[in-house]
Amino acid sequence: MDASALRTIRGNGPWAPTLRSAAIGCLLMVILAVLPYFLSLYWLRLLTSVLMLAVIAQGMNAMAGFVGYPAFGNVVFFGIGAYGTALALAAGFGIGPALLVGAIPAGGLALAVGPLLLRLRGHYFAIATLGLNEVVSALAANLSGLTGGAAGLSLPLGAGTAGDAAQRAYIGFAVLFAASLLLGIFLRDSRFGYGCRAIRSNEEAAEATGVPTLRVKSIAWMLSALLTAVAGGLYARWVGFIEPSQVFDMAISVKAFVMFLLGGAGTVFGPLIGALLIESATTLAWSHLLKLHLLVLGVTIMLVVLLLPDGAQGLVARHWPAIRARLRRRSRC
Repeated sequence: MDASALRTIRGNGPWAPTLRSAAIGCLLMVILAVLPYFLSLYWLRLLTSVLMLAVIAQGMNAMAGFVGYPAFGNVVFFGIGAYGTALALAAGFGIGPALLVGAIPAGGLALAVGPLLLRLRGHYFAIATLGLNEVVSALAANLSGLTGGAAGLSLPLGAGTAGDAAQRAYIGFAVLFAASLLLGIFLRDSRFGYGCRAIRSNEEAAEATGVPTLRVKSIAWMLSALLTAVAGGLYARWVGFIEPSQVFDMAISVKAFVMFLLGGAGTVFGPLIGALLIESATTLAWSHLLKLHLLVLGVTIMLVVLLLPDGAQGLVARHWPAIRARLRRRSRC
């Protein structure tokens, strides 16, 4: 047996991180498949919200975490996906084709404007994406004959009870969450992902070594847009009514940005960790501190970001070798 095969068996080979992440992802999916049997509709709805926000945060993480481009206006793809899916459902499409109708224009927009906006960097790029969101939101508000304008757009009711609708929404977001994990693993471990991280570290050096930086950034933004747009489409189907101020709301982007930073930028499971922490804090604040919940939540976020600059997953990774060594010493005693 050669040395590389032995390293892989011991967990130190080149594919070891991918295999570990895949194993953890499979375990998470098994847990998510079992949980609905033990949860009430309230907790099922909360978990669905966590999964949705984790997916949106992973889409943000794809650009800001792996490539280093803070796409604050990524909510534009959420809104496009929501409206595209809603219009397709109203036209009689099934949910699968309707999600494609919502996702394809979002991915196309990212590819179309990418060569222009991705030449900007830092806060200039962030501001440009904010402007893009405002433009598309204004179009949705003014095209009242197509989108319903400011009055909103109602979706056709699905079959079954409210519980059935909640189950379908949960399953949809769980499947999409699995796809977001695959995207995170791809961006971390693939050759394309190495190009993304090279751009994040030093774009000039990456380009000098042969990385097609503009193409890599455009493809990464398209993948982020597709993931976010499908989340928007599932959200529209879930709530049954959308309006521009609801699906193009910048608060969605801000929340997603905080979540992936809190969980760990450029990590696979960081967005889920951040979504769990933020949604749990939000729920507790609403339940016990109705008048002060925004203040408490804001202070909590600031403290966590200051105390955990690498995110929760970064904290675990930093201390895991010491923890593992201590566990081994105890097992030998």
